[in-house]
Amino acid sequence: MDNVKKWIYERKIRDCMKVLEEKQYNPVYAKDKDEARKIVMDMIPEGAKIAVGGSVTLNETGILDEIQSGKYNFIDRYHTSSFEEMLDKYREGYTADYMVSSTNAITMKGQLVNIDCTGNRTSQIVFGPKKVIIVAGANKIVETVEDGIKRAKSVAPMNARRITHKTPCATDDNCRCTDCNVHPRVCNVTSIVEGCTYFPKRITIVLVPEDLGY
Repeated sequence: MDNVKKWIYERKIRDCMKVLEEKQYNPVYAKDKDEARKIVMDMIPEGAKIAVGGSVTLNETGILDEIQSGKYNFIDRYHTSSFEEMLDKYREGYTADYMVSSTNAITMKGQLVNIDCTGNRTSQIVFGPKKVIIVAGANKIVETVEDGIKRAKSVAPMNARRITHKTPCATDDNCRCTDCNVHPRVCNVTSIVEGCTYFPKRITIVLVPEDLGY
């Protein structure tokens, strides 16, 4: 990343962090994805029960590899023998000590905007796990909720393609949201978290001045 773009990202994060602090989140700055990984893993004690949301960011930062290293009680949603077993893993995630994920968008008013297929990620960010850690690149910061939803919809084709859901948006001749009505639709649940005033500091948001995830 060039220095000018990083400079812009750093200032956008600075302004966003002020609002996040006012909303009772626990915002943390990481200078790059490697520092983000260290910050996250330093927060989680060995043996802790961890759930994760589907996230390209966790792969790009190496956080998912660390979580699966054997040091933690990882609720493994990835190696299941059936859809029902995977759903059971999702349900177990509500009892986790930590839920680690990214977010589709963070607004400059301190709102987390997410669109989900199953709803396990959106709902666990809202309630269930004792602590939530969100890792996000500055590319996820937007002005408004409407911008956040638009952003989430714009990357839905990539996420559908990534998880091999056969939706209209994931076809070679489309690549855009059509507000479909098919079984594998990935945009089933939309959540907006307004802040952490009821559970202060429950959600930590690690912000990185880089492009991370979709």
